[in-house]
Amino acid sequence: MPERRTVALVTLGCARNEVDSEELAGRLEADGWQLVEDAADADVAVVNTCGFVEAAKKDSVDALLEANDLKDHGRTQAVVAVGCMAERYGKELAEALPEADGVLGFDDYADISDRLQTILSGGIHAAHTPRDRRKLLPISPAERQESAAAVALPGHAPADLPEGLAPASGPRAPLRRRLGGSPVASVKLASGCDRRCSFCAIPSFRGSFISRRPSDVLNETRWLAEQGVKEVMLVSENNTSYGKDLGDIRLLESLLPELAEVDGIERVRVSYLQPAEMRPGLIDVLTSTPKVAPYFDLSFQHSAPGVLRSMRRFGDTDRFLELLDTIRAKAPQAGVRSNFIVGFPGESESDLAELERFLNGARLDAIGVFGYSDEEGTEAATYDNKLHEDVVAERLAHISRMAEELVSQRAEERVGETVRVLVESVDEDEGVCGRAEHQAPETDGQMLLTSGAGLSVGRMVEAKVVGTEGVDLVAEPLTGSLACSEEAGR
Repeated sequence: MPERRTVALVTLGCARNEVDSEELAGRLEADGWQLVEDAADADVAVVNTCGFVEAAKKDSVDALLEANDLKDHGRTQAVVAVGCMAERYGKELAEALPEADGVLGFDDYADISDRLQTILSGGIHAAHTPRDRRKLLPISPAERQESAAAVALPGHAPADLPEGLAPASGPRAPLRRRLGGSPVASVKLASGCDRRCSFCAIPSFRGSFISRRPSDVLNETRWLAEQGVKEVMLVSENNTSYGKDLGDIRLLESLLPELAEVDGIERVRVSYLQPAEMRPGLIDVLTSTPKVAPYFDLSFQHSAPGVLRSMRRFGDTDRFLELLDTIRAKAPQAGVRSNFIVGFPGESESDLAELERFLNGARLDAIGVFGYSDEEGTEAATYDNKLHEDVVAERLAHISRMAEELVSQRAEERVGETVRVLVESVDEDEGVCGRAEHQAPETDGQMLLTSGAGLSVGRMVEAKVVGTEGVDLVAEPLTGSLACSEEAGR
């Protein structure tokens, strides 16, 4: 019997890429490939790249070069680039990086097994010529679902795995294979974006916004629960638009309670929310539904009106603070995080002061700060009133220092709160770590528990916050909660 072909998936970038990698893993395993964790143990190393900003693109290139080095002293015979950077640059990336034996776009995902076999056998699969994926679907959202089947939408595959690979009971498995044993998993709610932010190139290579059907999201969540997942995080480029192409812009409000009722799921989290699209009904559901985290990942980007208009966005400091007041009036312990761009073309000293005013009043739990840089193909790249790179660097350093101080202060405000912590790691040396409702995986801080007695990965425990370590919190498990946790594990 011939030895099974082996493949490793190396994932960079956001949670959406993680979902895409697990779909690729499902397709490959269904076609007979053996998945391995270490690229050095694989015949083919597949690097799922990020193409968002320069730093992410550099990380992607470094990962491809690192994988290529394995060909000299390991099992690895081929290195293949997939993901956003591969989709965005196609032939250009292939020519600039000959170390990659293949550059595959989203249209290749359905045939990933054949593509890898061709490359592994010494053949060549020509890299694609990039195209504006917004033009693949109708302009009208209402007409998109009928056309969706003809367009590659990573992370949307509704097909079942063959018999034998599906669970023995419960829902048939989606075209997905988990990579790792974390009790947290992301689920794609939609793909693409209809917004036209002047600094962002994502819509051009991810395409127009299109929702997954609620039944697919529910079935995938049920399957994940069977795999031991306790928390699902809904991801897309813009979750607040979910349902607009299905005839119901309020569809998320009805879907969230259904997801929260899935057996085995202890927490549902929603990411990537647009402040300009927030509506009272969605705030109500996010702040009052049992098992739905009162967590708001709001993409503010700035708060000075003039800068926001140049960004093709909406809002201002006072409106954003009013939104946060509305949220906290309903859920005082709600978690809020956001990202900001400083040094945007035309940003004045008074604009920067306005952003500082917002940050001082917002009490955010986590803040990401980026210095502006041109992204090819975006409107902002054509603007004339660019700031000198030294000015951008200075403002980035200043706001970053300010953000670090503010999130530490916000962490200190939480001392004394009672929180529900999902245990994510138990280590003899590092202790027990997890996250509360206001902490999303990867992007936010974590919870350090003072005691791990009776706890294991995947347990949900109530604890009292007793201290801070920067943005991280230290919490003491409550005795009654530990007893319930131990009983639940029997």
